Amino acid sequence: MRAGIMRAMSTLFVSDLHLDPARPDITRLFVDFVAREARGADALYILGDLFESWVGDDDPSEAGALVAASLRALADTGVPVWFMHGNRDFLLGAGYAARAGIQLLADPAVIELYGRRVLLTHGDLLCTDDVEYQAIRVQTRNPAWQAQMLAQPLQARLAFAAQARAASQARQGEMKSAGTMETITDVAPATADAFFDEHGVDTMIHGHTHRPAIHDLPDGRRRIVLGDWYAQGSVLRAYPDGRFELSNLTP
Repeated sequence: MRAGIMRAMSTLFVSDLHLDPARPDITRLFVDFVAREARGADALYILGDLFESWVGDDDPSEAGALVAASLRALADTGVPVWFMHGNRDFLLGAGYAARAGIQLLADPAVIELYGRRVLLTHGDLLCTDDVEYQAIRVQTRNPAWQAQMLAQPLQARLAFAAQARAASQARQGEMKSAGTMETITDVAPATADAFFDEHGVDTMIHGHTHRPAIHDLPDGRRRIVLGDWYAQGSVLRAYPDGRFELSNLTP
């Protein structure tokens, strides 16, 4: 075992940490998790929204610097760290990845997990009932749009991120008032089925919806949803014997 940690080996999955200087206790919780449990893991997968916002690899966030040092220390012990972009940190680039010692994953991606093919995705691609969001996603993942954004001065990008967060919060408030928040922002079952079929897997792991659960579906399929880190941590442990364990960490 690495660093003298005595526990069954596992692969760890997290997402939707939304790390931000405004919530230093959650950043400390993640750094402690990386320094302790993750050092005894076979690998760590971060499936998007590691940060509340990310405006480029020159982002001055203190949380970004602390997390980079923490993940680099983990990678240096030999634990692979994989990162998939989310809807908040899609501008995280190769510069920060190199600094943090993390490897970038496409979304979606199929991995071999203890002899099982497993589909990983951030999860927003599954929420196809949210038509307005999907249009925004197409725009912000366009390489030309990203290049234009990254060419802007840092302060302009920070202002844009703040404006985007405010607009998102306002839209969520409108959906809650209309009673459509729970349905529109959740996974569309038909889309999830199509993902299983397209990639030829029976297990899918994702975040984004902030609705942690292990869903046992028909035909032996399983869809595992990771939780967010707003008030606590949420970790999925996958074991070599095929077990999955989803649990919370407290600050």
